[in-house]
Amino acid sequence: MTLRAAALALLACAGLLSAAAVAKDPVRAKAEALPLPDRAAPARGPDPRLLSGLDALAPQRPGHPDLYVLGVAGDGSEQVFLNEVRHLQALAAQRLDARGRVLVLANHADQPGQPPLPVASVTNLQRALAGIGERMDVDEDLLLVYFTTHGTDDHRLLLRRSRRSDVLLEPRQIRAALDAAGIRHRVIVISACFSGGFAPALRDPDTLLLMAARRDRPSFGCGNDSVATYFGRAWLVDGLNRELDFVRAFHSARRDIRRRERDDDLPWSWPQIDQGRRIGRQLAAWREAMTPGPALPYPFAEPDDDDAAGLTPLRPAAGRSVPR
Repeated sequence: MTLRAAALALLACAGLLSAAAVAKDPVRAKAEALPLPDRAAPARGPDPRLLSGLDALAPQRPGHPDLYVLGVAGDGSEQVFLNEVRHLQALAAQRLDARGRVLVLANHADQPGQPPLPVASVTNLQRALAGIGERMDVDEDLLLVYFTTHGTDDHRLLLRRSRRSDVLLEPRQIRAALDAAGIRHRVIVISACFSGGFAPALRDPDTLLLMAARRDRPSFGCGNDSVATYFGRAWLVDGLNRELDFVRAFHSARRDIRRRERDDDLPWSWPQIDQGRRIGRQLAAWREAMTPGPALPYPFAEPDDDDAAGLTPLRPAAGRSVPR
């Protein structure tokens, strides 16, 4: 096993294992009305960056199945997660016919030359979904939501911000937020260790779930020496550049990941798919109606050094214990 592969394996198994204008806009109004503060932080007013993003969302095109996209980069201490949602933002606009219908939440510091992003908090996730739900025609449009962060072995996702206690996002919170937003047709992609464990809470006849690992397996490619996770590279970058069918791109990504893990002497992460019985028809209708754009190269180059980045331990949220 190479130094990089060994470091990645250890990383995967480390501590994470166990005013009048506003009133006229229904999207903004619904987002502002939600009294959903994070448990780990005092209640605050709506994030102005999120409200600005919701205000800018393009309306649904009547009679045309539109794709809305939400990217969530949970761990602000590792650039790899921000890279993926930034690429998703550009890919959705250029290739997936979703220009103007993309939101990104991230817990990273503001980047030079890049517009600042709303934070990836539980509150902002709920408000973002509520706002997207208001913009959509829930009978014909779809939502693609892409989570990229660390996952715990008890099936929660890490939301980490500088100088804040860590928050662990639970599957039931995601499901409740989607249900409350009224979003019917869902593609939920989770690039995280143990993400297969999210399926029981999120599966639905109108939902496609793509998960980077089986419920009892880690996935790989995080750390500050990486620019894309194994799953992000294989599905989000290579898979969707080859084709636009999310399911076929998943099966292609699964083969690529298996080969890469074997070459790196890593255990098989066993990416998972759970497809509801009705979602395939809606995805087919979207693909037929859309105008696809060209493939988009991934703009982030792998670093030259072979140094492995460590993962700092979880900082417990108030009243929460660190998973083992």
